[in-house]
Amino acid sequence: MNIRSIKSLKGNKTRKARFYGHAIPYMENIEIKGRFIVIEGPDASGRSTQIGLLSSKLEADGHAVLNAGLRRSELIGEGILEAKRNFVLGRRTISLFYAADFADQLENKIIPGLRSGYIVLSDRYIYTLMAREAVRGISRSWSHNLYGFALRPDIVFYLDVDPNELAHRVFRKNSYLDYYESGTDLRLSDNMLESFVMYQKLLGKEFKRMQKRYNIISIDGNRSIFEINEDLQKRIDDYLINLQNY
Repeated sequence: MNIRSIKSLKGNKTRKARFYGHAIPYMENIEIKGRFIVIEGPDASGRSTQIGLLSSKLEADGHAVLNAGLRRSELIGEGILEAKRNFVLGRRTISLFYAADFADQLENKIIPGLRSGYIVLSDRYIYTLMAREAVRGISRSWSHNLYGFALRPDIVFYLDVDPNELAHRVFRKNSYLDYYESGTDLRLSDNMLESFVMYQKLLGKEFKRMQKRYNIISIDGNRSIFEINEDLQKRIDDYLINLQNY
């Protein structure tokens, strides 16, 4: 990891990391000084675009920024893709695969970045995984316990986009619908477009259900890129200013 000059914040004092459940044993008492921000949302909601814009703004303001996200582990990422292509694994096994990918990223990227004082921006986090699992009939308490070793972020945003608008965006971006992102494995409908809309509605309901428990801030993702970015930047700037004044 290339450590850059890091802007000092009065609120960026070293503090003990907090987890949702039991941390990986040797991480239980670690201390961090960076800040952890998560951008959640469905495919084509604009997460990656917003993270790119936010990263540029934060770096221009003098902060060191590190990007993370799902299925980016060098150890596990390719294995997940292969398993999904071949349809060979059950739902819980896929969940365990994602948990391993996440643990690798948490241990080798997210926590080292936070310990070094980075602002870590994550493109999705455990909430997407838990929502997908709940929609596929996996117990919510099982998923919560599975990801109990996850670090609690400082802020979590969810880009909430109407499923019909999402479908248009996906076609503009890829010209096709993804098998899993359309919930095709759930057999919701014989029509793939209809299945996509139904599946995205189910995921949206799960995020609403999780909103209070995990302090997820809903952001209207039906607006323009500029409007959404302005909203996110203001919320993050306000948060960082409050840290300075703390």
